Amino acid sequence: MTPTDRLRELIRQPGILQLPGCFDPLSTKIAFEAGFDAVFLGGFGISAARLGLPDTGLISFAEVLDTVRNCAGVSGRKPLVVDGDTGFGNAINVRRTVQELARAGVAAITIEDQVSPKRCGHTRGKQVVSREEASMKIRAAVEARGQDGPLIIARTDARSVLGFEEAWQRCKAFESEGADLIFMEGPRGRDEMELLCRSLKTPCVFNMVNAGDAPPPTARELASAGFKVGLLPVDLLSASVAAMRHAAAAIASGVRPEAPISFAELQSVVGFPEYFDEEKKYAIASDGGQAT
Repeated sequence: MTPTDRLRELIRQPGILQLPGCFDPLSTKIAFEAGFDAVFLGGFGISAARLGLPDTGLISFAEVLDTVRNCAGVSGRKPLVVDGDTGFGNAINVRRTVQELARAGVAAITIEDQVSPKRCGHTRGKQVVSREEASMKIRAAVEARGQDGPLIIARTDARSVLGFEEAWQRCKAFESEGADLIFMEGPRGRDEMELLCRSLKTPCVFNMVNAGDAPPPTARELASAGFKVGLLPVDLLSASVAAMRHAAAAIASGVRPEAPISFAELQSVVGFPEYFDEEKKYAIASDGGQAT
C-alpha cells in the first residue's frame, strides 16, 4: 500500500484524523514512534527549524524539498502531508512543486491561494490571488499528480481577506477542479464550519492553531461539524522551543538541569542501536576475513 492509499484509508475511517506538525526528521520520527499514523510538515515549522526565520515566504522550494526528503527517509513509508505553500510561483511552478514532492514519496500536498510571498495564515497582511488564478493553480496541481500521485489539498486564505462568501465560492471551485480535500483557513463559528462541510462532497481540513481569543475546537467538535482532518502545525515546535529555552536559561545561570531522558535513551531515539547492529553485520576481521 502506498502512503497515499494509506492516507485515503485513514481519512475514510470514522472520526477525525489529527496530524501533528513536524519540522525535521527527528520530530517526524518521534511523532511516528508516539503512534501517529500520519504527520504534517508545515511551512511554519520547517522555516523556523531550518532557517530560524518566520513563515513569510523566505524559505525556498529547494530547502523545503530537502527537508521533506530527509523526513521521508525516517517515515517508514507512513503518510507525510506537506505544506506546498503557493506552489512557489505560478501554475507552472505548482506543477513542478507537485511533481518533485511526489517523487519524494509524500501522501498529500497543500496548495494555497495567497499572493507570493505568502505568510503564515494566522498573521497580519495576507493577500490572495484572484479566484480564477487560484482555481488554475489547483487544476495544475491535480493534473501534475496524475492518477496515482499524492492527494491535493486546496487551501484558501480568503476568509479573513474577502469574507466567508468568497472563501466558500473558492472552495466549491477547487472541488470542481478535482481537489481531494478542501482547506478553508479560519472559518468563524460553528455555522460557517458546518455550512462548509455540508455543502461540499470533498472532505474538509481544519487548522487547529490556538492563535485567537478563543481556543480552537476540539477534535470531537470538529468531527461533529463534519471535518475529516485536523492539523496541529505548531504544537510540537512550541513544546520544543519551551523545553530548549528552559534548559538554555538554566545552563546560562550556572545550573545544569537534570536531563529529562537518559543519554542511552537519546542514543536510541536517533538510531544508534540499529546502526551498531548494521555495523556488526558488515564488520571485517583484522586478518582480512569477515568478522564473526
